[in-house]
Amino acid sequence: MKTPKLHWSLRESTSRVIQSVPPILQIVLGATAAFSIAHFLLGHTNPIFAVTVTIASLGFSRDARPKRVLQTAFGMILGIALSEVLLWVIGSGVWQMALVLLICLTAARFINGSAAFALTVGIQAMLVYIMPAPEGGAFIRSLDGLLGGATALLFTALIPRDPRGLAKHDGEALFFVFLDSLKALEIAVRRVDNRVADAALAQMRKSQPLVDNWRLSLDSAIAVSRISPFLRKYRDELSGQVRLMRGMDLATRNLRVVVRRVDFLVDDGKARPYLADLFDQIGSATTMLQRGLEDEQARGDAQEMFVEIIHQLDPKRFGIANEIREASVLLLLRPLLVDLLCASGMTEDAARTELPTI
Repeated sequence: MKTPKLHWSLRESTSRVIQSVPPILQIVLGATAAFSIAHFLLGHTNPIFAVTVTIASLGFSRDARPKRVLQTAFGMILGIALSEVLLWVIGSGVWQMALVLLICLTAARFINGSAAFALTVGIQAMLVYIMPAPEGGAFIRSLDGLLGGATALLFTALIPRDPRGLAKHDGEALFFVFLDSLKALEIAVRRVDNRVADAALAQMRKSQPLVDNWRLSLDSAIAVSRISPFLRKYRDELSGQVRLMRGMDLATRNLRVVVRRVDFLVDDGKARPYLADLFDQIGSATTMLQRGLEDEQARGDAQEMFVEIIHQLDPKRFGIANEIREASVLLLLRPLLVDLLCASGMTEDAARTELPTI
């Protein structure tokens, strides 16, 4: 049996650390603030739950929505509070510990369908039950947990981890794959290269996680902008990016279909310069659309370019109306261009009216 090789890349590791700087700073500052308030202001000797609840609630998750932060904090506080109440009622011991865990897990599953939520409740309950009781009397740990949850929410609003930057980065990642695939299609039909088409197909099949990441980071950015005084002014910009993301999501799905059809088409060994030119034009317009991640005017410029392209999508224009193999590719480009026009800000009905009659 072969031992699997471990893959490590200095570049990937460095990039991961750089991208993690905002959440690292947020967590460090939040945990320090929670400890300082509990220890120096409230006089708690070892406020471990104030720190752990803050750290876990903020976390490194791409999902930085206040709802997710609150859910994590609530799960931890619920486990702490339930365990403290049951410890006070039934005392300590092995069977008591088992009963506490049973009650906490059952209550967690009743409250929330997330398995992670139930495990969070159970782990916190066991930490409370097993660790020595702190000085200061009953429910000190619950108070620390509440303090940690409040601190996490406060730092989510006042020291956000650049959700706009993360959303832009995720959008750029999707555009990179999209544009790379368009370039591959241009080469494939111009040079009749099956290998290039196959590579593009393999790449496009892995593109859905990029769309999902962009959607999640945008949702987080919008949610944080509702409570953060520093991000509120960007809400319109983020809403425009949501339209861009939705259009690119549909366009990516359609491009996968186009890539599969081209992969089949080039098997006949015939070069098709007109298709290569179309893919080149779509790539140029999409590059302009990519600039729309930051510049709304660029979306308008891209829209004009897409309109010029969509007017060409008539098989009769290229004399292939009776050639099903070729015409099918051209026909598949029509919904792709409609989606790209929608991504640029045009309504679907308006985009469809731009389609030439066939």
